[in-house]
Amino acid sequence: MDGLRDRDPARIGAYTLLARLGAGGMGQVYLGRSPGGRLVAIKVIRDEITDHPEALARFRREVETAGAVRSAYTANLIDASLAAAPYWLATEYVSGPTLGGAVAARGPLPPETCRGLFAALAEGLAAVHGHGVTHRDLKPQNVILAAQGPQLIDFGIARAAGQTALTEAGFAPGTPGFTAPEVLLRNEVGPAADVFALGATLAYAATGRPPFGAGEPAGVSYRAVHEAIDLGGVEPGLAALVEACVAKDPAARPSLAEVVARCGVRAALVEDTFYAGLAGLGEAVPQTPPPRQVPATPEGSAVPPAPAAPPVGTHDLPTASTPHGYGYTPTQTAQPAPAARGRTAPWMVAVAVGLVVGVGAATAFVLFPGKGEGDAKEANGTARPGATSAAPTTAGSDKAEVKPPAYVEQTNPSRDFWAADTNSEHGEGSCGLPTEERSEQFQFSVSAADSDAPYTSGKGRISFRFKFAAPKTGESYPVSVAVKPPHEIDPDTGKPYEGGLQTNLDLGYTSKPVDLYQRYRSDPDNSYVDLTYPDDFQKILRGKKYGDAIPIENDPGDWTVLFLHVKGTKQYASVACHGFVAK
Repeated sequence: MDGLRDRDPARIGAYTLLARLGAGGMGQVYLGRSPGGRLVAIKVIRDEITDHPEALARFRREVETAGAVRSAYTANLIDASLAAAPYWLATEYVSGPTLGGAVAARGPLPPETCRGLFAALAEGLAAVHGHGVTHRDLKPQNVILAAQGPQLIDFGIARAAGQTALTEAGFAPGTPGFTAPEVLLRNEVGPAADVFALGATLAYAATGRPPFGAGEPAGVSYRAVHEAIDLGGVEPGLAALVEACVAKDPAARPSLAEVVARCGVRAALVEDTFYAGLAGLGEAVPQTPPPRQVPATPEGSAVPPAPAAPPVGTHDLPTASTPHGYGYTPTQTAQPAPAARGRTAPWMVAVAVGLVVGVGAATAFVLFPGKGEGDAKEANGTARPGATSAAPTTAGSDKAEVKPPAYVEQTNPSRDFWAADTNSEHGEGSCGLPTEERSEQFQFSVSAADSDAPYTSGKGRISFRFKFAAPKTGESYPVSVAVKPPHEIDPDTGKPYEGGLQTNLDLGYTSKPVDLYQRYRSDPDNSYVDLTYPDDFQKILRGKKYGDAIPIENDPGDWTVLFLHVKGTKQYASVACHGFVAK
């Protein structure tokens, strides 16, 4: 639980805000107090989501689901505003740590406590299923260990049996390591998938380790499909029950009633002394903050603040954690289909089922550090990039200047991820998706700013050009470079969100577009465009600068560099993909 910040509103609807409970890529969760003194958790969706009807429909469905599911194991919906921005919902505030936070603080749970928690969560899921709803994102961060018993939270991607899935074609809902194989492979979601997630969640509670290991989402999902769950050191009887729940075949998993029976509990979970100690880890509710001058709408609601993190089109609302994992945690939602890429096989699922999409053919020429302009390494690919028409300043002249877009702004989730090759000596690697346009004449390099060594720290140099071009009068080819951290970045810290490393679906930090056709016309040496990271890069939101690029040391790992043909400020296509390893 964090204190309010200056840009946070003082009120949402009729509720006075007291603290921040969590944050994600598109939303913020606050602790609020009703006029009568009732504590509520308020999830606020930023204005920008209204530009994406499917994402807004997903939020409306979350409100409907929260209103329909009434159980002793769920936080009840209290209020919501869906008529106009800001869109928000308010549920009961449940005090206590998340299961993930409790295990991080106290270590694995004893076997008997695990059995009691196992039975209680199975009973809670059965109650949810009794309303015709599957949760679809059960995990340690979505279980609160309240004094009255565990609570299931965040039904952001839950779905009733008769509802149409709002999941992008080919992209599975849920969280890697807790998502069932049939969901990853075929997007088959049903009660058995919640049983799998329940087993994985209890494996984490019993071991304190990710059930299918840590690392990149694709690798974790692959192990969930093909490998055994990690149950090292778990009491044999409990391990057998977990293994039954995470059977690869959904038909082989036990029913929730059978799970409860096999747990064999003889006392209430709240009587368990170890559990009682965990429930006591919840943070104290802060005092009402001092009054602040905040503009209000005619209805008295606070004007929504500037977003705490830039919304990135239809970007997921990922799991957000407060310090120690305590309090309410929003989930990662599935995405509406992006307009630019019409793929049917996603990167994550493709890896999970053993289909690796190579992108060696995506770039025609790659200049590696230390190579001369004539020494570019040639790869496959012959398609010429499409030109962008623009009105020249001098009609009919081959020297006519064109005006490229001033910036590029993300409109869809970016699923391009570069990964370094094992034992790479010169920064070699590959991207998980092919580029959308290819050119046999496009050349580029990525290196350290002050040498030709691989870029691993400090400042970097990114260079690009067309080796040859034959643009017609009035044609332009603006190119912008996007540099993308491996994890989603908290704009308040310039580092990944605390409590977990969320895969980054943001476009990253972008450079001002440069018209390569005009440069080819005007530069007799046909020299490279040289950009310096982070100096020449920034985040653009709603046509304005939102923030500067972060140092790469803030987020160690595999960074992605995308070269984009910018056809408009919100229309672009990838021309080449590369990356580097930040250390």
